[in-house]
Amino acid sequence: MSENSTGNDPSGSPAKPFDPSSIFNVPNQLTCSRIVLALVMFCFLEFEFYLTGMVLFIVAASTDWIDGFYARKYGMVTTLGRILDPFADKVIICGAFIYLIASKDMLDTPWGLRAWMVVVIIGRELLVTAIRGFIEQQGSDFSAKWSGKWKMLLQCIAAGAGMFYLSYANPLDEAPTWCVVLMISSIWAAVALTVYSGVVYIVAAARLLKRA
Repeated sequence: MSENSTGNDPSGSPAKPFDPSSIFNVPNQLTCSRIVLALVMFCFLEFEFYLTGMVLFIVAASTDWIDGFYARKYGMVTTLGRILDPFADKVIICGAFIYLIASKDMLDTPWGLRAWMVVVIIGRELLVTAIRGFIEQQGSDFSAKWSGKWKMLLQCIAAGAGMFYLSYANPLDEAPTWCVVLMISSIWAAVALTVYSGVVYIVAAARLLKRA
């Protein structure tokens, strides 16, 4: 019997009709819009419209907090949302850093973003996603840690600062000192916290598996 059948279940009580709004609720719609915004942002970054890309990045990143708050406050947490939300985050963050490292101006910036940093960021995201999927398949809770939330915040600051830095025609000579300092410091801080949060998740997973 299909999900939207109006027949009875084995207990004799009427089966509830499938309600699309239970899946495509406001938080999930915001998450989907974040993915769309990310794709639009990538188009602008491809043609080096970094300032527009930064604005889109800020808007997209903001919806992450809004949909999470809305879902928790009104009890709209769904399985689809638990899958889409981290996926959208990873698309935005990893994609932004890939486009930043593709810029020659970034590579020419002393102490700026480097390829190995992007590898660390993407590698950490893939590792934690794999661990979370495995742990939750075992029936254990593997919710986000505070280190992961702070990591996300620092990564957003670093990506946004990087886009603003590259929005100057000749960033090495034209970008103000505060912008350069913010960009470099936030990038290194984000990478450091990315590594630390990854270790936190690995340790937490090891403890859960040890108790299993």
